[in-house]
Amino acid sequence: MDEPACPGCRPLMKRVAELEALVADLTRRLDDALRAGKRQAAPFRKGPPEPEPKPPGRKAGDAHGQHAHRPPPPPEAVNECHDAPLPDACPHCHGPLVETGVAEQFQADIPRRPVVRRFDVHVGRCRSCGARVQGRHPLQTSDALGAAASQIGPDAQAAVVLLNKDLGLSHGKVAGCLDKLFGIDLSRGAAAQIVLRAAGRCRPVYESIRHAARDSPVVVPDETGWRVGGLPAWLHAFAGPGVTCYAIDPTRSGRAAATVLGEDYSGILVHDGWSVYDNFEAARHQQCLAHLLRRCRELLGTAARGAVRFPRAVAALLRAALRLRDRHAAGAVGDHGLAVARGRLYGRLLDLVWPAKTHPGNERLAQFLWDHRADLFTFLEEPGLDATNWRAEQAIRPAVVNRKVWGGNRTWAGAAAQAVLMSVLATCRLLDRDALDFFSSALRSRTTPTLIAAA
Repeated sequence: MDEPACPGCRPLMKRVAELEALVADLTRRLDDALRAGKRQAAPFRKGPPEPEPKPPGRKAGDAHGQHAHRPPPPPEAVNECHDAPLPDACPHCHGPLVETGVAEQFQADIPRRPVVRRFDVHVGRCRSCGARVQGRHPLQTSDALGAAASQIGPDAQAAVVLLNKDLGLSHGKVAGCLDKLFGIDLSRGAAAQIVLRAAGRCRPVYESIRHAARDSPVVVPDETGWRVGGLPAWLHAFAGPGVTCYAIDPTRSGRAAATVLGEDYSGILVHDGWSVYDNFEAARHQQCLAHLLRRCRELLGTAARGAVRFPRAVAALLRAALRLRDRHAAGAVGDHGLAVARGRLYGRLLDLVWPAKTHPGNERLAQFLWDHRADLFTFLEEPGLDATNWRAEQAIRPAVVNRKVWGGNRTWAGAAAQAVLMSVLATCRLLDRDALDFFSSALRSRTTPTLIAAA
């Protein structure tokens, strides 16, 4: 290309060349993303393999770990005893055999026949008021008689809830699992009704979980897309110490967060850069540094020439803050040193964001850092506070996996049950409670089940 005669055209031609290169790079990335989305395993693929992957199997050295084996059960746990006699002759040379001892082997298996119970329900009438009264056994889940007298037991109903909401099986697969493994005949509709009934019994538990989240000193919220009846919705997760609460809402607005936490929540919110959480003015905030580091990496992928300096400097600043946290936790930096270093980090931050940026992406990041400058290093003011929203990300992950299997909920009644049961399951896991036992006892109890003790 000939050199332009006008001197003012040279910077314009240079800028055009840079933009053409950027367009070519973005076009290539878009084509790669479109091709990747059409692959059969697109939702589950992990990308290309590592060039030098670690060898499979146990780690070497001190990280090898102990070799474990299944311990033998106690004598009272043995239900059956079978004899395995010697064959009549040696299988190799057909010679006679001499018994030299008897060794023990144990086996744990699943029952292939269901436990069928019959309850002889005694029915009477009050002599004073004439009211009808009937007996209730602790293993019963319902008082229904007559056409509804044949029911599914509490453990089986609890298993339906776990198979659907925890393991992600659809109602049809849940019914097939109970039939093939345990010989329990169950329809897909019956499985759905069991889930709704369990959610109704656990509704008071859900309210206690919601109040516990509202009273938590630290809450880590996050949200992801959901589907209800084929229409878009949002699943919101609120993870606190010892409690996790879910809510499904038609919109991504702050209504779900305000309903769960209350508009006057005054604890600490550790979250990503979603602006809705800024409405909690009484709360202290910690912006997720992992999201900011990811944002820096994305800018470095598109920036050119001098535009790469700002995201590199921001990423170095955030990593320095994380290293300072680790050094303080290890005892290498005292409380006074932590306060001094924190002030220096704030100074470096202001020096970085104050000059205007010519790159639009850098300017947006600088404006975000300026607007949330008081929310970046809260974890250095509150030792032990998380610098990222990983707790909420972990709480969202099981729902995302199940969403890939059956897509969401068909009705809003199912969505409400989804939020209740997922909250109970996640909180049981945090409290080290057996979810199967909890659901079983909740389904057969006449009183309100308790998972979180009242403050």
